[in-house]
Amino acid sequence: QVQLVESGGGLVQAGGSLRLSCEASGRTFRSYAMAWFRQAPGKEREFVAAVTWSGGTTHYADSVKGRFTISRDNAQNTVYLQMNSLNPEDTAVYYCAADQSLNFILGSRAAGYWGQGTQVTVSS
Repeated sequence: QVQLVESGGGLVQAGGSLRLSCEASGRTFRSYAMAWFRQAPGKEREFVAAVTWSGGTTHYADSVKGRFTISRDNAQNTVYLQMNSLNPEDTAVYYCAADQSLNFILGSRAAGYWGQGTQVTVSS
């Protein structure tokens, strides 16, 4: 079992930056691939980024590539999403997710465990 708690969301102007954090409970954190998803009002949930258990390999949606960076600190049981050059289209609830299979996350755009979400609002 993994419990995930996100933090770091808020209101930012276009062009600004935010850093989201997701703290996981459980001693098996390092065995899980981690990911971030987001859901904007009236839209389906979409994949944002994922990272392998070791942090050695990352994957990004085309819409955030070059602007967002996912990373993890297994000693702190935490995964991060650094978001730069934000624009109003990035406004959404951002969810942290975990699964033992990165391929499952990438293939199905789903995961076994989810956080409660944190709101990110980018004003123009």
